[in-house]
Amino acid sequence: MILPIYIYGMSVLRKQADEIDQDYEELNQLITDMYETLRKSEGVGLAAPQIGRSIRLVVVDLDVLSDEQPEYKGYFKTFINPYIEESAGNMVPYEEGCLSFPGIHEKINRPERVRVTWYDEKFEYHDEWLEGFPARVIQHEIDHLDGKCFIDRMSPLRRQMNKSRLNALQSGKVSCDYKYKSLK
Repeated sequence: MILPIYIYGMSVLRKQADEIDQDYEELNQLITDMYETLRKSEGVGLAAPQIGRSIRLVVVDLDVLSDEQPEYKGYFKTFINPYIEESAGNMVPYEEGCLSFPGIHEKINRPERVRVTWYDEKFEYHDEWLEGFPARVIQHEIDHLDGKCFIDRMSPLRRQMNKSRLNALQSGKVSCDYKYKSLK
């Protein structure tokens, strides 16, 4: 089932998400629904707060990029209770967007490598270094789990330059091709 994406202004996007365990109700169906929602909205990562659930759950689908970047063929990962344990490398700027902020794209600086711990959908534990684009995506999504949004990482000047678009999103003026839920 395709779920609505929560748009900037919804309080769940600013909450610290709770950990879950393997007994979380209908977890497998929720993961399936999140992947379906992600594909329909043409994103590469989706955190549970973006669909109104304040839990530490992220799905990532980089397979959608595999025509141009074959190294991402079959790259589907589910992250349950993920945490960034450490980061390394240079801070790298890259233009990011977010399904919860349709129409806004900005260069955001993030470390090029991160060590992440998480459980997969079978509740098998992982402790892995991610680098490059996968590292960027998981950092963006874990920010959602920590109640942060990518706009918090913009420079004050860039945030001010986006103020009217942010105000429009908060007031329910949303233009996107996917199902969403906003304050209005």
